[in-house]
Amino acid sequence: MTTVITRPIKGAKKKSDVRLLTAQLLLTPAVAMLLVWMVVPLFMTLYNSMLNYSLLSPDAINFTWFNNYKDLYQDPAFWVSILNSVIMIGTVLILSIVFGTLLAWLYDQDFKGCNVARLLVIAPFFVMPTVSALLWKNMILHPVYGLFAAVSTFFGLPAVDWFRDYPMLSIIMIMTWEWMPFAFLILLTSIQSVDSEQKEAAKIDGAKPWHIFVYIILPHLKRSISVVVMIEAIFLLSAFAEIHITTAGGPGNATTNLTYFVYLRGIAQFDIGLASAGGVIAVILANIISFFLIRTASKNLQA
Repeated sequence: MTTVITRPIKGAKKKSDVRLLTAQLLLTPAVAMLLVWMVVPLFMTLYNSMLNYSLLSPDAINFTWFNNYKDLYQDPAFWVSILNSVIMIGTVLILSIVFGTLLAWLYDQDFKGCNVARLLVIAPFFVMPTVSALLWKNMILHPVYGLFAAVSTFFGLPAVDWFRDYPMLSIIMIMTWEWMPFAFLILLTSIQSVDSEQKEAAKIDGAKPWHIFVYIILPHLKRSISVVVMIEAIFLLSAFAEIHITTAGGPGNATTNLTYFVYLRGIAQFDIGLASAGGVIAVILANIISFFLIRTASKNLQA
Protein backbone atom coordinates (compact mmCIF):
# COMPACT_ATOMS: atom_id res chain seq x y z
CA MET A 1 0.00 0.00 0.00
CA THR A 2 1.38 3.39 -0.97
CA THR A 3 1.17 6.32 1.45
CA VAL A 4 0.82 9.72 -0.15
CA ILE A 5 2.26 12.60 1.87
CA THR A 6 0.82 16.00 0.98
CA ARG A 7 2.67 19.18 1.82
CA PRO A 8 1.03 22.60 2.06
CA ILE A 9 1.73 24.86 -0.85
CA LYS A 10 3.47 27.98 0.40
CA GLY A 11 1.93 30.20 -2.25
CA ALA A 12 -1.61 29.07 -1.42
CA LYS A 13 -1.05 29.61 2.32
CA LYS A 14 0.33 33.09 1.69
CA LYS A 15 -2.64 33.91 -0.56
CA SER A 16 -5.07 32.70 2.13
CA ASP A 17 -3.36 34.91 4.75
CA VAL A 18 -3.66 37.93 2.46
CA ARG A 19 -7.38 37.27 1.96
CA LEU A 20 -7.90 36.92 5.71
CA LEU A 21 -6.04 40.17 6.36
CA THR A 22 -8.09 41.92 3.65
CA ALA A 23 -11.35 40.66 5.18
CA GLN A 24 -10.28 41.86 8.62
CA LEU A 25 -9.41 45.30 7.26
CA LEU A 26 -12.77 45.54 5.51
CA LEU A 27 -14.56 44.59 8.74
CA THR A 28 -12.67 47.16 10.82
CA PRO A 29 -14.99 50.14 10.05
CA ALA A 30 -18.09 48.09 10.93
CA VAL A 31 -16.55 46.91 14.20
CA ALA A 32 -15.47 50.47 15.03
CA MET A 33 -19.00 51.76 14.40
CA LEU A 34 -20.38 48.97 16.59
CA LEU A 35 -18.04 50.05 19.41
CA VAL A 36 -19.03 53.69 19.06
CA TRP A 37 -22.80 53.14 18.76
CA MET A 38 -23.36 50.24 21.15
CA VAL A 39 -20.46 49.35 23.42
CA VAL A 40 -19.50 52.89 24.44
CA PRO A 41 -23.10 53.94 25.35
CA LEU A 42 -23.53 50.67 27.26
CA PHE A 43 -20.44 51.32 29.37
CA MET A 44 -21.52 54.92 29.90
CA THR A 45 -24.90 53.67 31.11
CA LEU A 46 -23.19 51.22 33.48
CA TYR A 47 -21.04 54.04 34.80
CA ASN A 48 -23.99 56.43 35.25
CA SER A 49 -25.97 53.70 37.02
CA MET A 50 -23.43 53.83 39.86
CA LEU A 51 -23.69 57.60 40.30
CA ASN A 52 -25.97 59.78 42.36
CA TYR A 53 -26.67 61.90 39.29
CA SER A 54 -29.63 64.25 39.08
CA LEU A 55 -30.08 66.85 36.36
CA LEU A 56 -31.53 69.19 38.97
CA SER A 57 -28.19 69.29 40.77
CA PRO A 58 -25.46 68.48 38.22
CA ASP A 59 -22.72 69.81 40.53
CA ALA A 60 -23.54 67.29 43.27
CA ILE A 61 -22.61 64.08 41.46
CA ASN A 62 -21.03 61.38 43.59
CA PHE A 63 -20.23 57.68 43.31
CA THR A 64 -22.76 55.42 45.08
CA TRP A 65 -21.83 52.01 43.60
CA PHE A 66 -24.94 49.80 43.66
CA ASN A 67 -27.30 52.04 45.65
CA ASN A 68 -29.40 52.79 42.56
CA TYR A 69 -29.98 49.08 42.02
CA LYS A 70 -30.93 48.76 45.68
CA ASP A 71 -33.41 51.62 45.29
CA LEU A 72 -34.92 49.90 42.25
CA TYR A 73 -35.29 46.67 44.19
CA GLN A 74 -37.16 48.53 46.93
CA ASP A 75 -39.34 50.52 44.51
CA PRO A 76 -42.79 48.87 44.06
CA ALA A 77 -43.29 50.77 40.79
CA PHE A 78 -40.27 48.98 39.31
CA TRP A 79 -41.77 45.54 39.92
CA VAL A 80 -45.14 46.72 38.63
CA SER A 81 -43.44 47.87 35.41
CA ILE A 82 -41.82 44.45 34.94
CA LEU A 83 -45.15 42.71 35.54
CA ASN A 84 -46.88 45.05 33.08
CA SER A 85 -44.16 44.35 30.50
CA VAL A 86 -44.67 40.59 30.86
CA ILE A 87 -48.46 40.96 30.55
CA MET A 88 -48.20 43.20 27.49
CA ILE A 89 -45.62 41.07 25.67
CA GLY A 90 -47.27 37.75 26.46
CA THR A 91 -50.80 38.85 25.58
CA VAL A 92 -49.84 40.65 22.37
CA LEU A 93 -47.76 37.67 21.24
CA ILE A 94 -50.63 35.23 21.82
CA LEU A 95 -53.25 37.44 20.14
CA SER A 96 -51.10 38.42 17.17
CA ILE A 97 -50.09 34.80 16.48
CA VAL A 98 -53.63 33.41 16.91
CA PHE A 99 -55.31 36.05 14.73
CA GLY A 100 -52.38 36.12 12.30
CA THR A 101 -52.59 32.34 11.85
CA LEU A 102 -56.35 32.35 11.34
CA LEU A 103 -56.22 35.21 8.85
CA ALA A 104 -53.30 33.62 7.01
CA TRP A 105 -55.28 30.39 6.71
CA LEU A 106 -58.34 32.33 5.52
CA TYR A 107 -56.37 34.32 2.93
CA ASP A 108 -54.49 31.29 1.60
CA GLN A 109 -56.73 31.02 -1.44
CA ASP A 110 -57.24 32.78 -4.73
CA PHE A 111 -60.25 35.06 -4.97
CA LYS A 112 -61.07 38.26 -6.74
CA GLY A 113 -59.15 41.12 -5.14
CA CYS A 114 -57.08 38.83 -2.88
CA ASN A 115 -53.92 40.94 -3.33
CA VAL A 116 -55.75 44.12 -2.31
CA ALA A 117 -57.30 42.34 0.68
CA ARG A 118 -53.91 41.06 1.83
CA LEU A 119 -52.45 44.54 1.45
CA LEU A 120 -55.20 45.97 3.65
CA VAL A 121 -54.44 43.38 6.34
CA ILE A 122 -50.72 44.19 6.50
CA ALA A 123 -51.23 47.98 6.17
CA PRO A 124 -51.28 48.68 9.97
CA PHE A 125 -47.75 47.29 10.25
CA PHE A 126 -46.44 50.22 8.18
CA VAL A 127 -48.12 52.86 10.34
CA MET A 128 -45.81 54.55 12.83
CA PRO A 129 -46.54 53.70 16.50
CA THR A 130 -47.19 57.36 17.32
CA VAL A 131 -49.74 57.65 14.50
CA SER A 132 -51.36 54.36 15.54
CA ALA A 133 -51.71 55.58 19.11
CA LEU A 134 -53.26 58.88 17.98
CA LEU A 135 -55.61 57.03 15.63
CA TRP A 136 -56.88 54.72 18.36
CA LYS A 137 -57.04 57.45 20.98
CA ASN A 138 -58.96 60.03 18.95
CA MET A 139 -60.87 58.06 16.33
CA ILE A 140 -61.60 54.60 17.71
CA LEU A 141 -61.58 54.52 21.53
CA HIS A 142 -62.54 58.11 22.31
CA PRO A 143 -65.52 58.06 24.73
CA VAL A 144 -67.41 60.85 22.91
CA TYR A 145 -66.77 60.71 19.17
CA GLY A 146 -64.84 57.47 18.76
CA LEU A 147 -65.96 54.54 16.61
CA PHE A 148 -66.65 52.28 19.60
CA ALA A 149 -68.67 55.04 21.27
CA ALA A 150 -70.77 55.46 18.10
CA VAL A 151 -71.49 51.73 18.00
CA SER A 152 -72.44 51.70 21.69
CA THR A 153 -74.75 54.69 21.24
CA PHE A 154 -76.37 53.06 18.20
CA PHE A 155 -77.33 50.03 20.29
CA GLY A 156 -78.45 52.19 23.24
CA LEU A 157 -75.47 51.29 25.45
CA PRO A 158 -73.38 53.75 27.47
CA ALA A 159 -70.06 54.75 25.94
CA VAL A 160 -66.93 53.39 27.61
CA ASP A 161 -63.86 55.47 28.46
CA TRP A 162 -61.42 52.75 27.48
CA PHE A 163 -58.20 54.44 28.58
CA ARG A 164 -59.66 55.19 31.99
CA ASP A 165 -61.61 51.99 32.70
CA TYR A 166 -59.58 49.43 30.72
CA PRO A 167 -56.14 51.01 30.18
CA MET A 168 -54.11 47.80 29.87
CA LEU A 169 -56.64 46.25 27.49
CA SER A 170 -56.55 49.40 25.36
CA ILE A 171 -52.76 49.30 25.05
CA ILE A 172 -52.86 45.59 24.21
CA MET A 173 -55.47 46.20 21.47
CA ILE A 174 -53.33 48.92 19.90
CA MET A 175 -50.14 46.84 19.92
CA THR A 176 -51.97 43.75 18.65
CA TRP A 177 -53.39 45.81 15.78
CA GLU A 178 -49.83 46.95 14.97
CA TRP A 179 -48.09 43.56 15.18
CA MET A 180 -50.73 41.09 13.96
CA PRO A 181 -50.03 42.04 10.31
CA PHE A 182 -46.37 41.08 10.76
CA ALA A 183 -47.37 37.65 12.06
CA PHE A 184 -49.92 37.36 9.24
CA LEU A 185 -47.30 38.12 6.59
CA ILE A 186 -44.76 35.59 7.89
CA LEU A 187 -47.34 32.88 8.51
CA LEU A 188 -49.11 33.38 5.16
CA THR A 189 -45.79 32.90 3.39
CA SER A 190 -45.21 29.73 5.39
CA ILE A 191 -48.70 28.36 4.67
CA GLN A 192 -48.26 28.99 0.95
CA SER A 193 -45.12 26.84 1.03
CA VAL A 194 -47.08 23.78 2.21
CA ASP A 195 -47.08 21.07 -0.44
CA SER A 196 -50.43 21.29 -2.24
CA GLU A 197 -50.26 17.60 -3.12
CA GLN A 198 -50.17 16.77 0.58
CA LYS A 199 -53.36 18.75 1.17
CA GLU A 200 -55.05 17.22 -1.86
CA ALA A 201 -54.15 13.73 -0.65
CA ALA A 202 -55.66 14.53 2.75
CA LYS A 203 -58.88 15.73 1.09
CA ILE A 204 -59.10 12.54 -0.96
CA ASP A 205 -58.73 10.53 2.25
CA GLY A 206 -61.74 12.37 3.67
CA ALA A 207 -59.97 14.96 5.83
CA LYS A 208 -62.05 18.03 6.65
CA PRO A 209 -60.60 21.58 6.45
CA TRP A 210 -59.98 21.74 10.20
CA HIS A 211 -58.19 18.38 10.05
CA ILE A 212 -55.87 19.78 7.40
CA PHE A 213 -55.31 22.89 9.50
CA VAL A 214 -54.53 21.02 12.72
CA TYR A 215 -52.50 18.10 11.37
CA ILE A 216 -50.75 19.60 8.33
CA ILE A 217 -50.65 23.38 8.49
CA LEU A 218 -49.98 23.96 12.21
CA PRO A 219 -46.96 21.58 12.40
CA HIS A 220 -45.57 23.30 9.29
CA LEU A 221 -45.93 26.72 10.98
CA LYS A 222 -43.78 25.75 13.98
CA ARG A 223 -40.60 27.36 12.64
CA SER A 224 -42.34 30.50 11.41
CA ILE A 225 -44.09 31.00 14.75
CA SER A 226 -40.70 30.78 16.51
CA VAL A 227 -39.36 33.56 14.27
CA VAL A 228 -42.44 35.72 14.89
CA VAL A 229 -42.18 35.26 18.67
CA MET A 230 -38.47 36.10 18.69
CA ILE A 231 -38.75 39.29 16.63
CA GLU A 232 -41.97 40.59 18.20
CA ALA A 233 -40.83 39.95 21.79
CA ILE A 234 -37.67 42.01 21.31
CA PHE A 235 -39.57 44.96 19.83
CA LEU A 236 -42.48 44.76 22.28
CA LEU A 237 -40.08 44.98 25.20
CA SER A 238 -39.19 48.51 24.08
CA ALA A 239 -42.78 49.68 23.42
CA PHE A 240 -43.06 53.37 24.32
CA ALA A 241 -45.04 55.56 21.91
CA GLU A 242 -48.34 53.72 22.39
CA ILE A 243 -48.15 54.24 26.15
CA HIS A 244 -46.84 57.79 26.09
CA ILE A 245 -49.46 59.07 23.63
CA THR A 246 -52.51 57.37 25.17
CA THR A 247 -52.18 56.79 28.93
CA ALA A 248 -48.77 58.22 29.92
CA GLY A 249 -48.29 55.10 32.02
CA GLY A 250 -51.48 55.57 34.00
CA PRO A 251 -53.86 55.56 35.63
CA GLY A 252 -51.21 55.39 38.34
CA ASN A 253 -48.77 52.72 37.16
CA ALA A 254 -51.40 50.58 35.43
CA THR A 255 -49.76 50.73 31.99
CA THR A 256 -46.17 51.61 32.88
CA ASN A 257 -43.83 49.07 31.32
CA LEU A 258 -40.09 48.88 31.97
CA THR A 259 -39.22 51.21 29.09
CA TYR A 260 -41.66 53.86 30.24
CA PHE A 261 -40.48 53.44 33.84
CA VAL A 262 -36.93 54.30 32.74
CA TYR A 263 -38.28 57.31 30.83
CA LEU A 264 -40.20 58.58 33.86
CA ARG A 265 -37.18 58.31 36.15
CA GLY A 266 -34.70 59.77 33.70
CA ILE A 267 -36.62 62.46 31.82
CA ALA A 268 -39.64 63.30 33.97
CA GLN A 269 -37.86 63.08 37.34
CA PHE A 270 -34.34 63.97 36.08
CA ASP A 271 -32.73 61.07 37.98
CA ILE A 272 -30.12 59.88 35.48
CA GLY A 273 -28.49 57.44 37.90
CA LEU A 274 -31.70 55.56 38.70
CA ALA A 275 -32.83 55.62 35.08
CA SER A 276 -29.46 54.23 33.96
CA ALA A 277 -29.78 51.39 36.47
CA GLY A 278 -33.22 50.60 35.06
CA GLY A 279 -31.77 50.73 31.56
CA VAL A 280 -29.05 48.24 32.49
CA ILE A 281 -31.65 45.84 33.88
CA ALA A 282 -33.75 46.27 30.74
CA VAL A 283 -30.71 45.36 28.59
CA ILE A 284 -30.03 42.30 30.74
CA LEU A 285 -33.66 41.14 30.50
CA ALA A 286 -33.68 41.73 26.73
CA ASN A 287 -30.52 39.64 26.30
CA ILE A 288 -31.91 36.84 28.48
CA ILE A 289 -35.15 36.77 26.46
CA SER A 290 -33.20 36.90 23.18
CA PHE A 291 -30.92 34.05 24.28
CA PHE A 292 -33.78 31.67 25.05
CA LEU A 293 -35.80 32.71 22.00
CA ILE A 294 -32.83 32.25 19.65
CA ARG A 295 -32.11 28.81 21.14
CA THR A 296 -35.74 27.80 20.70
CA ALA A 297 -35.82 29.12 17.14
CA SER A 298 -32.56 27.31 16.32
CA LYS A 299 -33.95 24.02 17.58
CA ASN A 300 -37.09 24.47 15.50
CA LEU A 301 -35.09 25.35 12.40
CA GLN A 302 -32.94 22.25 12.83
CA ALA A 303 -35.95 19.99 13.40
